[in-house]
Amino acid sequence: MYRAGVLVAAVLSVVVSVYSAHAQSGKSGVEKLYILNCGEGVAGDISRWSPGINEGKSMDFVDNCYLIKHAQGGWLLWDTGVSDAVAAMPSGLAPSDPKSVHWHRPKTLAAQLDQLGLKPSDIKAMAVSHTHPDHIGNVELFPATMLYVQKAEYEWPGANNAPRFKPEHPVTKLEGDHDLFGDGSVIILSTPGHTPGHQSLLVKLPNTGALVLSGDAAHFKDNWENRRVPANNVDKDQTLASMQKISDTLTKQKAQLWINHDKAQRDGLKLSPEFYD
Repeated sequence: MYRAGVLVAAVLSVVVSVYSAHAQSGKSGVEKLYILNCGEGVAGDISRWSPGINEGKSMDFVDNCYLIKHAQGGWLLWDTGVSDAVAAMPSGLAPSDPKSVHWHRPKTLAAQLDQLGLKPSDIKAMAVSHTHPDHIGNVELFPATMLYVQKAEYEWPGANNAPRFKPEHPVTKLEGDHDLFGDGSVIILSTPGHTPGHQSLLVKLPNTGALVLSGDAAHFKDNWENRRVPANNVDKDQTLASMQKISDTLTKQKAQLWINHDKAQRDGLKLSPEFYD
């Protein structure tokens, strides 16, 4: 009887250990977020983004991409930045409009992934805030990766009515907000106005807390705080409504706002290979 009791206890101990290990390995949610340098530049005249304000004033811009590791969904890339080809241009990529941004690419996206031990094929999902060139410059570095984009953005005609993405690229066309992994940890927010299908990203990190990656809903802090709408936005009313939606999300989620092009803000953040968890 004693031996039988010991045997049962031993079996139960093994079962509990196996269950505990399985439970730990079955964790969910976001594990890490990396900020990648996806471009640096100088805007010739920032009144382009704040009509009637800051006339003739130049400003340094940055361009961020974000790499997110989800416990079960794998790697997600948010925005792809200025084309890696710009890294080989000694004078950078000059804009057609001198008021806009003259971009340089000090580090390629491919090299930054490689530094983390990743290949493009390791990226299981990608999403872009919108389809301006400084956000989709490297989409085709990931030809087999599922792309999440608003239907309105995907179907928005490009130059000469050309499509904005290769038709063969796998895509999920969204119509509104979307819980990417089904657990509330990464939610795409529909925030149109800058473009017809602009979107932002809510990310909930276990230690850092909630973040909203705003795309180009606002280009720098002053524009965000004063609700200024750039001259080239497709819809001013939608832009203002999207800013309010983001503001409401920040309040509800007690979240930080990370503005994509704001150099002053990014200078205070950790860049890859450091990360947020």
